[in-house]
Amino acid sequence: MAETSMRGTRLGALSYERDEHVAPAERRIVRYVCPEGHVSDVPYFIDADEIPREWTCRCGETAIAEEIEPEERKAERPTRTHWDMLLERRSIADLEELLEERLALLDTPADLPKSA
Repeated sequence: MAETSMRGTRLGALSYERDEHVAPAERRIVRYVCPEGHVSDVPYFIDADEIPREWTCRCGETAIAEEIEPEERKAERPTRTHWDMLLERRSIADLEELLEERLALLDTPADLPKSA
């Protein structure tokens, strides 16, 4: 254990790394403007995949980056009702035939045992 420990250091000590030959990553500054007129310049990595169009401003309003195009809204499918799904499976003629069969069953007296 003595060979792996460093003498003269303690937990929480300053790092001995140097920043001499370290180049920071390229950045892109995106400007966000809120309705109150506040401007926020937010740095992003130059190759960032997704940069949000909206940013929450320090005043709580939603700031917009005008240089980023808004996303196209996907076409929403209308809500399918039970009737729509029923018509996908059966035609109107089939439904009328089924209705007549069910009504005929209601008209005939059922064979019930006679009670005493």
